[in-house]
Amino acid sequence: MKIDKNDMLGSILDSLSKISYVKTDEIPNINLYMDQVTTFMDEHLSSTKRYPNDKILTKTMINNYAKNNLIPPPEKKKYSKEHMLVLLFVYYFKNILSIKDIEAVLKPLTERYFNTDDKLKMSDVYNEVCALEQSEIESIQNDIKTKFAQAETTFADAPEEDREYLQLFAFICQLSFDIYVRQLLIEKIIDTFPDSSK
Repeated sequence: MKIDKNDMLGSILDSLSKISYVKTDEIPNINLYMDQVTTFMDEHLSSTKRYPNDKILTKTMINNYAKNNLIPPPEKKKYSKEHMLVLLFVYYFKNILSIKDIEAVLKPLTERYFNTDDKLKMSDVYNEVCALEQSEIESIQNDIKTKFAQAETTFADAPEEDREYLQLFAFICQLSFDIYVRQLLIEKIIDTFPDSSK
């Protein structure tokens, strides 16, 4: 196995610097039918696909989200801008949280800020969170550089032909442990919510 680790790290850091989010002004202000929703998501989230044939959000997924109370039901088979914002949250949560946990996280949000006349709206919540996440990118890049450098110091006594793989394995383990710990933390926070009884 021969990998240019510096090219790989550079590519990872470059892809992080390009992380963006769907802007609220990119979402149509008219209600959309299901096909329009899936087309919009495919167009705006295609950069998050790992493989070209990966699906962003399918009709079945969206219907299941409505049935499981992750999103409010559509109005006359149409989805509002607020639906789209909640679907974006679901999209980002679905790879790390269970359906039940996503419901617990989003329920207070949709009950309080979905289709409201309040000063604070769903779009305000979405924009605030996205700005916070964007501000974290440099810190995450620095953390990845540190972990990568630490992994490169491992397995110094391993056979040379195995060392590169073992160091990449150590790097993957570090990143995975970070995700594991953060997921546990998120679950513990969700378990403090009043309606999160199992």
